[in-house]
Amino acid sequence: MTHSRNESANGERPSPSRRSVLATMGALPVLTATTSLAGASNAVAATTATVVIDVSARRQVVRGFGGMSHSAWIGDLTAAQRDTAFGAGDGRLGLSLLRIPVPEDRSAWSRDLATAKRAVELGATVIASPWNPPSSMVETFVRGSQTNARRLRYSMYGAYAQHLNDFTAFLRDNGVNLYAVSVQNEPDYAQDWTWWTPAEMVRFLRENAGSISTRVIAPESFQYLKNMSDPILNDPVALANVDVVGAHLYGTPFANFPYPLFKQKGAGKELWMTEVYYPNSTDSADLWPQALDVGEHIHRAMVDAEFQAYIWWYIRRSYGPLREDGRISKRGACMAHFARFVRPGSVRVEATPKPASDVYVSAYRNGGSTVVVAVNKGAGAVSQQFTLANGSASSVSSWLTDASRSVAAQAAARVSNGAFTATLPARSITTFVTA
Repeated sequence: MTHSRNESANGERPSPSRRSVLATMGALPVLTATTSLAGASNAVAATTATVVIDVSARRQVVRGFGGMSHSAWIGDLTAAQRDTAFGAGDGRLGLSLLRIPVPEDRSAWSRDLATAKRAVELGATVIASPWNPPSSMVETFVRGSQTNARRLRYSMYGAYAQHLNDFTAFLRDNGVNLYAVSVQNEPDYAQDWTWWTPAEMVRFLRENAGSISTRVIAPESFQYLKNMSDPILNDPVALANVDVVGAHLYGTPFANFPYPLFKQKGAGKELWMTEVYYPNSTDSADLWPQALDVGEHIHRAMVDAEFQAYIWWYIRRSYGPLREDGRISKRGACMAHFARFVRPGSVRVEATPKPASDVYVSAYRNGGSTVVVAVNKGAGAVSQQFTLANGSASSVSSWLTDASRSVAAQAAARVSNGAFTATLPARSITTFVTA
C-alpha cells in the first residue's frame, strides 16, 4: 500500500481534479435568567428567535464523533496523542470513534493495533475499512481511459468475506472488538484502489455479507451518492445483511444531506458519516473564523442528514483536529464542542435549528442533562433565548471557543422557568449543559 492509493506524496487526499471539495458557503458569553437581561453585556447584541428545545421529541441515537488513524501513510499517533484524542476531560478532544484500515497484507494487520487498543481502553468504538482485497483476489479491467482498473473477482467473493472475518478475529484476539467492518472504502472513487459497481456491491451483500462475523458497513460512497446506496435499500436481501449505511461527504451539497429513502426503508439500520475533512486540506486548522465551518458542518450532519456518527479523516494533520505537534487545533476545538459533551448513546432532540441567519443550534439528551451546541458565524454578538419544553433544569454550564479561547469553561448560570438567555459572541461556538 502506498501513498498514491489515497494520498499524494505529502499525505493529502487526491487533487480536486477528480474530487471537488467544496466549501459551501469577541466577548465571553454571559448567561442570565430569561426574566432579566440587565447587565448581560455592555456590547450591543442582536436578538434572535427563541430556541425551543423539546426534550420529548427524540430523533437519532448518537454513536459518537471520531477520526481515522492510518499509520502506513502518515505514521501512528504517539501515546500522548492517543490520550488527547480519545480522552474526554479538559484539554482533550473527546473522540469516541476510531476508524482504521483493513490492510490487504496480513503481515500489516498489527500496524494500527496500539492506537486501537488505547482508544478502546478510553471507551472508544473501533470500525475498519478496506482499500483493497488481497492481490490474489483481484483482477484488472478497462474502465474508460483507465486500463489497469481493479475489481474483486466474483469467484473470490467468499474468500474476501473470510478475509474480513480473519481481520476481525485478529483484532478480537488482540483485545479490540470491531463494532463494524466496511465492504470497501469509496468504491465509486477508486482510481487508486478497488472499484465496485452498485450491482457488485448488492451481489456481495446478498450472497456473502451474511457470513461476516461483525456488523457490516456499506457502501461508503465518497460523496454520499445515492446511486450507490439506493440499490441496497431497495433490495431486502442485501439490506438484511447491512447494519450501517455509511457515507463520505466530500463536496456533498447541504441540500443532499437528507435521505428520505433511508427514512422510508432503513428501519433498524444505522446511518453513519465515516469520513470527511472540511472545508479543505490546504488551510491550517487554526485559521479563525474559517474553523467555524467545521461547527456548521457537524451541525448539518447531525440535524439535516441525521447521521449517528461523524468521523474525520486523519486525526493528526495540519488540517485536522490535532495539529502535527499533537495540540488541539481550532477545527478540533469545534469538534470537541460536540464530541466531549454529546457522548455515545445520547439522543438528538428537536430544537429550533436556525434562530437567525448565522446561528445554528442542535440539542441532545445525555442521561439526565440536555446538551445544546450553538454556532454563531455572524460578525456580531447575538442575545439568544433558550426554552426547554417538556423538561426542566435548575442551572446551565457552558464552554466557549472563539478567536482567543478554545473550549473554555464559563461560569454556571441559573435556569428560570425552564429558560435561560445567553450572549453568543461574534464568530464563536458554545456548548451548554443543563443540570
